[in-house]
Amino acid sequence: MTDVKTVALVTGANKGLGQETVRRLAGSGWLVFLAARDRERGMHAADTLAGEGLDVEFVELDVTSDESVTAAVKAVAGRVDHLDVLVNNAGIGGPLLDPADMGADALRELYEVNVFGQVRVTHAFLPMLRKAEQPRIVMLSSGLASLTHAGDPARPEFGFLSLDYASSKTALNMIVSQYARALPEFKVNAADPGFPATDMNHHTGTDTVAEGADAIIRLATLDPDGPTGGFFDRNGPIPW
Repeated sequence: MTDVKTVALVTGANKGLGQETVRRLAGSGWLVFLAARDRERGMHAADTLAGEGLDVEFVELDVTSDESVTAAVKAVAGRVDHLDVLVNNAGIGGPLLDPADMGADALRELYEVNVFGQVRVTHAFLPMLRKAEQPRIVMLSSGLASLTHAGDPARPEFGFLSLDYASSKTALNMIVSQYARALPEFKVNAADPGFPATDMNHHTGTDTVAEGADAIIRLATLDPDGPTGGFFDRNGPIPW
């Protein structure tokens, strides 16, 4: 077993926000497991960061597969005896369809990753998180999940129709609330990265990846007096 002070695992971390989150957490002297479903890309990303002198290890993890998640837990448990921080970053965007044109199958495919995948990974790693002194879970949400903002004609979210993606993140926010109340010894929060330029939006975002990761890093590094059961962007709390 590796004797380390702080251990984190970040899903969907071979690029974009996930990789930036791994870089910054490892830059604080943490051991960070870079989890990705694509072995080749994940190993390349982990090797790149390790080459920068960071303590980063790759673990193969497909959030849609029970077998893959179980194997990932076993791999991490073979290296460390606890997990301080879980960042559920893995997610996908759906097709830009009018809500009236979207069927249940398209919705189900996206929910499998953005909702069920987050629960699958969290449930599997709970035993390791319970061994930490200050366990923290960060769920990557979106400003599009805010029902308050979606109902405000003055907000940009009002005009952005995304039945699958937006609703999946709203569901995830309630999952955060449920976990936070069920696990009072944890810090469980939802992070809104804003609109960073990533592959998901074909690099049309107006924020940098570093700016997008700010809220994630803040919630991953909360002290014992930090909030739980909340929804935050890089500037602070945002409405549900």
